[in-house]
Amino acid sequence: MLNQIRPAIVMIVVTTAVTGLLYPIAMTGAAQALFPNQANGSLVEKDGKVIGSALIGQSFTSDRYFHGRPSATTGADPNDATKTVAAPYNAVNSMGSNLGPTSASLITRIKGDVATLQAQNPNMPVPMDLVTTSGSGLDPDISPDDAYFQIPRVAKARNMDEAKLRTIVDAAVEGRELGVLGEPVVNVLALNRALDASMNQ
Repeated sequence: MLNQIRPAIVMIVVTTAVTGLLYPIAMTGAAQALFPNQANGSLVEKDGKVIGSALIGQSFTSDRYFHGRPSATTGADPNDATKTVAAPYNAVNSMGSNLGPTSASLITRIKGDVATLQAQNPNMPVPMDLVTTSGSGLDPDISPDDAYFQIPRVAKARNMDEAKLRTIVDAAVEGRELGVLGEPVVNVLALNRALDASMNQ
């Protein structure tokens, strides 16, 4: 009987060592050697301090900054562990709202957001992705239309020329990958950093 069990045990040990230890170590080492920034989370630093990640959005609420898409992520309620509270861009709880197009609460929220945005810029139609959440709730990017729509608000808050601000947005637009994959996007954190840097020049 031992002769029959021994090969199975050896196979389990060898397979566990190869797929559970050697392979992950090799892949981690290769990633650190070839793509260290991406392997470590695409962290963004300022003055030696981590201020975010290029892969996870942040909640910018000041009129002086460009805002990202709404985020439906939640976190634990500090007053009641059985409940949750809104926690925009909570990376430990990636999720969408799961509300469908017939949801009354979703329709009410979107109508309110559209009204607020139209008041800020009545000369342009509100881009739909500026009032809808992404599937992950962590999207760090917005469309160029979203960024252009926000120019009057940011320019007014910073007492800045809109044409100069448009130039900054133009420079922040990232084209399609390999020229054909996906859509052009603007990373909100990168755009806001470029905006702050332009004010210091």
